[in-house]
Amino acid sequence: MRLEHKVAIVTGAAGGIGRCTTERFIAEGAKVIACDMAEIPYQLEGVEAYQLNVTDAAACEACFKHIVEKYGRIDILVNNAGITRDAMTAKMTEEQWDLVIDVNLKGLFNMTKLVGPYMEKQATGGSIINISSVVGEYGNIGQANYAATKSAIFGLSKSWAKEFARKGAPVRVNSVAPGYVMTDILKTVPQELLDKFAGQTMLGRLGQPEELANAILFLASDEASYVTGHNLSVNGGMRL
Repeated sequence: MRLEHKVAIVTGAAGGIGRCTTERFIAEGAKVIACDMAEIPYQLEGVEAYQLNVTDAAACEACFKHIVEKYGRIDILVNNAGITRDAMTAKMTEEQWDLVIDVNLKGLFNMTKLVGPYMEKQATGGSIINISSVVGEYGNIGQANYAATKSAIFGLSKSWAKEFARKGAPVRVNSVAPGYVMTDILKTVPQELLDKFAGQTMLGRLGQPEELANAILFLASDEASYVTGHNLSVNGGMRL
């Protein structure tokens, strides 16, 4: 029970990595506020579903106040909400660019702006985990907008690791960069492409959401009490 008595917020929690992380946290004793624009399609003891658009700063503030009033603490924030709107740069519309920037960066900023300073004031501090991507590390054709946001997460995480701990508070901020993981999005990709992605890894296979959840759990737990400002690549030894 590595997260016993801890309160965690997970954004983008309706499915994929967010859902697996929520389930993993619950199994380890946490209370989880599962946030997503979509309705949370599952019910678990210890999970509170909260419909939230992270690009809406006022809605994020209302969510934050609700959690503080109800639970009296926030120990973990997992900024997992993210989208793609892929296109070659020459054909990428302003709307495609702006929407990805808003969700993947502004949404992450909106939540951390509230939770980070709050954790600073807690005697116990807290852990913030920002979900990046292998695409943020290596880039990808047709994903300039997505790559820009996921690469920016590395700098944000390092900056916040310094900022929120500068007065001695035990607030840790790290990022996780998943490789190709078998979420619902990849289930629509042709098998020959999936085989190609798998072949680019040292382990010769794609990842599972549970494997990402385990990495996130480590960073959220006290087992990672001396880990901050770090990016954890969970990609099977991806070679691009």
